[in-house]
Amino acid sequence: MIELLIFDVDGTLTNGDIMYSSVLQEYKTFNVNDGFAIVFWTKYLGKKAAIITGRESKIVEYRANELKIEYVYQNVKDKLAVLDNILKKEGLNYNQTAAIGDDLNDLKMLKKVGLSFAPQNAHELVKNSVNVVCKKSGGNGAAREMIEYILKEDSLYEEFLNQWL
Repeated sequence: MIELLIFDVDGTLTNGDIMYSSVLQEYKTFNVNDGFAIVFWTKYLGKKAAIITGRESKIVEYRANELKIEYVYQNVKDKLAVLDNILKKEGLNYNQTAAIGDDLNDLKMLKKVGLSFAPQNAHELVKNSVNVVCKKSGGNGAAREMIEYILKEDSLYEEFLNQWL
């Protein structure tokens, strides 16, 4: 059973676009449907989630806090090493972990976890290396698709639906 979700940000929780204002403020767009499923995972199921991203942004910290994502690691060069530290802290193993990523810097981590995902807009090498390629793109529901897939696999999907019916 999956107990920990790992999310990349740019190209996975967002569409990968980064917008700057004329005063160099950074903007990112997150998908509310992704957030809805992540909150169900973290708040209602009480399971763990982490963001491990190669860039750094205060926006990511804010969004993670909104979604009750406990672990947030930014400006990461070696995502697998960070994952190893989280697993050690939580007493979990790779088979209890699912991850979603879209680019080459996610590959080592994606190859180690028990269940790996890539959004539709991921690099071809990533798509060829994961267990599941989502129908949706990053920032457009791929994270929700990942979570719903896991909920179905772990027989928790009915609980997800019944929460709102």
